[in-house]
Amino acid sequence: MRIHCPSRNDTAGLRRLWKQSFPDDDPFWDRFFSIAYSPSRCLCVSEGEQILAALYWFDASCCGKPLAYLYAVATDPTRRKQGLCRRLMAETKQRLQQAGIAGLLLVPENQALAHMYENMGFSCCTAIHEFSCTAGTVPVPVRKIGLPEYEALRRRFLPPNGVLQEGETLALLASELDFYTGSDFLAAAAIDEGGLRCVELLGSAASAPGLLRALGCGSGSFRTPGAGHPFAYYCPLSSACPRPAYFGLALDSY
Repeated sequence: MRIHCPSRNDTAGLRRLWKQSFPDDDPFWDRFFSIAYSPSRCLCVSEGEQILAALYWFDASCCGKPLAYLYAVATDPTRRKQGLCRRLMAETKQRLQQAGIAGLLLVPENQALAHMYENMGFSCCTAIHEFSCTAGTVPVPVRKIGLPEYEALRRRFLPPNGVLQEGETLALLASELDFYTGSDFLAAAAIDEGGLRCVELLGSAASAPGLLRALGCGSGSFRTPGAGHPFAYYCPLSSACPRPAYFGLALDSY
């Protein structure tokens, strides 16, 4: 049994493990693999030619210090509760610390996983506010924007000590979401049969009803910075980085 960065021959095993562990369809995996995957940002546990566990990460930063957002941590269902995830996480921490990463972030899927990560040195560091509303009577001025402008504006709208997420994270989001801005807000959202699904609204939350009216949506759900719902968990690898105060673009839950 060994822990290593995957090779090209491991792609089929990674796909198999992903499909066993997550509800994503093949088109999402294909987008992830073509847009956001890098073998240098993935570690897996293998036995012979079989991939037993894996995780991926995205580059991020807070206050100028490099962080890693861990994503899609998975263990083969037949090999769970055998310590594979713990070994994989310990190796990941060691490698990323040696590479100069100041801390790790992740978003547990449920409370049981949150407790598991707490036992590995993580603790909840940020919360979010989630709400739903109907369209207002007056639309707000809104403009649909491309990825480069969204990336630049997000730096301006991000709360103090917020986690900066760019590069592959935003590229993957752009494959499924649209970006909108107005005088006092920035939104990453998708319009579907249920209305508007806004995975991050920065700036004025009061713009939500007017944004719905402007986009022709009767209702929508929104996620903003704030208290309420525990969200991201953090494990410091260095004392040089302040504890993040906001983390918003969780690929696990958009």
